[in-house]
Amino acid sequence: MHLSKRLQAVADYVRSGGVVADIGCDHGFTVIFLVRENRAAGGIAMDINEGPLQRAKEHIADYGLSEKIQVRKSDGTQMLQPGEADTILISGIGGALMEHILRERPEVTASAKELVLSPQSEICKVRYALHDLGFQITQENMVYDMGKYYTILRCESGLEHYSSDIEYIYGKQLIINKHPVFCRFLLQEKKRVEAILAGMPEQTPAKENILQEQMQIETLLKSIFV
Repeated sequence: MHLSKRLQAVADYVRSGGVVADIGCDHGFTVIFLVRENRAAGGIAMDINEGPLQRAKEHIADYGLSEKIQVRKSDGTQMLQPGEADTILISGIGGALMEHILRERPEVTASAKELVLSPQSEICKVRYALHDLGFQITQENMVYDMGKYYTILRCESGLEHYSSDIEYIYGKQLIINKHPVFCRFLLQEKKRVEAILAGMPEQTPAKENILQEQMQIETLLKSIFV
């Protein structure tokens, strides 16, 4: 089985070796891959929509894994009990929704040995939520796949808080490690912000926000390329 670069990076962060709950499983290929490769003892493929669930069920059956991977219709973790999953995996949704899922049933979130998360937007909301819920971000990766940048976080129970907003916005692990894909992302963001500013001649509150973003990006780039 061949996963996309993004999904492979997500799968590579699953380390518990136990049961993986794939929240918003879509086609189910990630959890199928993990069980087939013996990286997970079993799986629970969950989605709120019938269509993806049916496709996941068919794919799971095609690979002969129906006895090892359950399929459940669920809004977030609603149909997951505390302690059922060693790994909670969530990818392919926005950060605000991911934050809601993590916070909605904190007893379920806290019961997992690890969280593997790949929010597609507003990642800072997820990082703040993780620290509020008693998780530390042990690893963070960024990949470029199909014309987009994706961030993947691996988290374990533990107290952690970052010292600045910029670390929550951009990712302390990525900054410290001077991640090469992250560096390319920052350079692209620098060009994007400069283009926006070029089209905003007047001093407005919106422009102030963009100028602040520009300053943050330039500060990071200076710290990385010293």
